[in-house]
Amino acid sequence: MSLNSIMNIATSGMNAAQTQLRVVSDNVSNVNTPGYIRKVADQQSVASQGMGAGVEIARMRLATDRFLQSASLTAGADAGRQSVRYELFDQIQSLFGDPGADSGFFSQLDNIFAAFSTSAENATSGALRQDAVWKTQAAFDEAARISKSIQGAREEADSRIRSAVDRTNGLLEQIEKLNVDIAKANVVGTDSTGAQTIQATLINELAEIMDVRITTRSVGGVEVRTGAGILLAGQGATKLEYKPAGVVSSETVFNQIMVTEPNGQKRPLTEGLASGELKGLLELRDIDAPAAAERLGELMTRLADELNRAHNASSAVPAPSVLNGRNTGQSLETALAGFTGTTTITAVDAQGVIQNSARIVFSGGGMTINGVAATPATFLSTLNAQLGGATASFANGQLKIEAPAGSGVAIADDATNPSLKAGRGFSHYFGLNDLVTTARPALYDTGLTAGSQHGFTPGETIKFRFTDATGTRIRDIAVAVPAGAGTMSEMLAALNNPVTGVGNQGSFSLNPAGELIFTGNGTPPSTLSVVEDGTAQVPSGVAMSDLFGLGGARAARAGGFSIRADIAKDPANLALAQLNLAAAPGTIALSRNDGSGGRLLSKADQNTTIFSAAGGAAGGSLSLSRYASEFSGEIGGKASTAKTRATSAGALYQEAMSRRSSAEGVNMDEELVLMTTYQQAFNASARLIQAASEMYDTLIGMMR
Repeated sequence: MSLNSIMNIATSGMNAAQTQLRVVSDNVSNVNTPGYIRKVADQQSVASQGMGAGVEIARMRLATDRFLQSASLTAGADAGRQSVRYELFDQIQSLFGDPGADSGFFSQLDNIFAAFSTSAENATSGALRQDAVWKTQAAFDEAARISKSIQGAREEADSRIRSAVDRTNGLLEQIEKLNVDIAKANVVGTDSTGAQTIQATLINELAEIMDVRITTRSVGGVEVRTGAGILLAGQGATKLEYKPAGVVSSETVFNQIMVTEPNGQKRPLTEGLASGELKGLLELRDIDAPAAAERLGELMTRLADELNRAHNASSAVPAPSVLNGRNTGQSLETALAGFTGTTTITAVDAQGVIQNSARIVFSGGGMTINGVAATPATFLSTLNAQLGGATASFANGQLKIEAPAGSGVAIADDATNPSLKAGRGFSHYFGLNDLVTTARPALYDTGLTAGSQHGFTPGETIKFRFTDATGTRIRDIAVAVPAGAGTMSEMLAALNNPVTGVGNQGSFSLNPAGELIFTGNGTPPSTLSVVEDGTAQVPSGVAMSDLFGLGGARAARAGGFSIRADIAKDPANLALAQLNLAAAPGTIALSRNDGSGGRLLSKADQNTTIFSAAGGAAGGSLSLSRYASEFSGEIGGKASTAKTRATSAGALYQEAMSRRSSAEGVNMDEELVLMTTYQQAFNASARLIQAASEMYDTLIGMMR
C-alpha cells in the first residue's frame, strides 16, 4: 500500500469522523426541541481495485421508526376525535343541568305536575293557577333554550370544520413543498434531514385532524393518504373544499367536505374517514347533537300532548265562548274518518248549567248526532243544526266551535265508550281545548290509513338527501306527488318506486297510528334528510316534511311550544274542572270548586303513551316520567363515556409519543458515547496522517 493511499484513507476517516461529530453536535443542541428526530449519518467503507480506500458518509437520515410513527399517528387521530367529541358533548350535557338539582331541566318538569296538584286542591286560587302556568311555560322556554343551544353546538362544530379544512390545506401545501425540497437535496447529495424533521412535525399535526397513512417515496419525501386511500400529498397537494351550512326551507342544511385529488377527481373526504378531529366534529354535528335534539323534541312533544289530553278532558269555569282547534294537516273528511266511540259537545251558561248538547256517536265511516245520521261531508251542517245556536266551522285544517252569546262551549267523552282516533279523543285530536300550542305540527301519528286522502297536489315535489353511516352523500332524489285518487297508498307507491322514488335507498310505510316511517337499506342503514320541500297540503297548507316529521323537523320541535295565549294572559281560563254529563237538567254541570281536571293534569306524567323512535332510542309504551328519567340517564351516560374515551385516547397518544420519542429522540448518554468514539476515530486518523508524514520525511531524508 502506498503512502498516498494511507494518507487518503486517514483523510477520509478524519472527514467522516468530523461529519459524525457535527451530527452529534446537532443532536445534542436539539435535545429539548419538541418534535426533533435524531439525525444519523450512515457510514460505509470505500474500496478501490479490491482494496480498502477509506470510509465515507453514505447518507444523512433521521432515526425514524416507521412502526412507532404509524402507531403515534393513529393514536393522535383517535385522541383528536375523542377530545373534540367530549368537549362539545359536554357542552350539550351541561345545558340540561344536574338532574338532582332543583334548577336542572328535568327537575323543572317535575315542578309542573307538583304545581298542578297544588292548584287542583284549591281550584279557585288565582295565585296557584298562575304558579302552575308560569312553571309550565318556564319548562317549555328552557326546552327551547336547550334546543337552540344544541343547534348552536352543531353550528360551532360546522365552523370548526371549516377552520380544520383551512388548516389541512395549509399543512398539505407545506408537506408537498418540503417533498420538493427533500427530493432536490437527494439529487445533489446534500443534507435534507432538517426538511424531513419539519415535515414529520407537520404530519403529526395533520394526523390529529384526520387519520392518515404515510409511505416513503423513492425520490425522497413522503406520500400521504387518508385511511381510505385518498391521495392528499406526494404527487401534488390535494385541495379540500367546504361550504359552510346554509338555510333551506327554514332549516339549516350542513354540507360535506369534498376532496379534489391531483388527478382532478373529486370525492367526499368522509369516505372511509375513521378518526381525527374532523371525524369527531362530523359525528357531533351529524349524529350526537341531532340525536339529543330529537330525544328532547320527542319528550317535549309527548309532555305537551299529555297535558293537552288532560286539558281537553276538562273545562274552565265559566266555559270559554270559543274553542279553536289546532291545524290537523288534513281535510275535515279525512280527519273525521276512523273515529270510534262517543263524545258530547255542550253549550253551558255562566253558572255552568247545560243549555244545549250534541251527542256524537261514531260508527264505521259515519256517525249520528243526537240520533240524526251524518257523514264526514255533512258533519258540520248536522252538528250546527243540533247545537241550537252554537256554530262549528272548519278552515285551514282547524275545527272551530263558537257558543251563542252569553254561553260557553264544553266537551266531554262518554265515560264507558269514549271517542278515539290515533289514541286521542275527539276534542284532543282536533286540539279544541289545548293548553300547549305550537305553530307547526309536532305530532306525527296522524291516524291516516292507506285509504286516506293525503291532500297534496299532483306534481308538487319533495327532494330527499341520502347519506351513509359516515355522513357521505349517496344521492339526492326528488319525488313528485302522483296523479290519481289522492290516497296514501298511491303516495307510498310513488315514494317507494325504485326508479322515480327512493326504493333503492329504503322504504316508507305507515304504522297503525298513521306515522310515516322511513327504513333505510344497508347495514348500517342509510339516513334521510329533506333539502327541499315544495308541497303544501290542502286545505291546511302544511308541507309534507312538517306533516310527517321528515328530515330535521323532529329535532326542531322542542323550540316551538308555549302556553295558549289566553291562558298565559289570564290563568282563570285554565281548565281545572270537568263537565258532568250526568247532571240533572237545570243543575250545575261545571263547578268552580271542581279540581278534578287539575288532578288529571297533575297525573299526566304517569300516563302510558306511545313514544316514537328518536335519536337512536326505540321508543315504545312508556310514561313521561320514565322516558324523562331514561333520557336524563342517557345524556349523562354519553357525556361520561365521551370523557372516558377522551381520557383513554389522550393517555394512549401520550404513551405512543413517549415510546416514539425514546426511539427517535436524543439520548444524551448515547450521544456522549458516540462523541467519544468519533473523537477517538478522528485522533486515530490524525495519528495515521502523522505517521505517514513521518515516513515521507524519512524517505526524503534517505534520498538526500
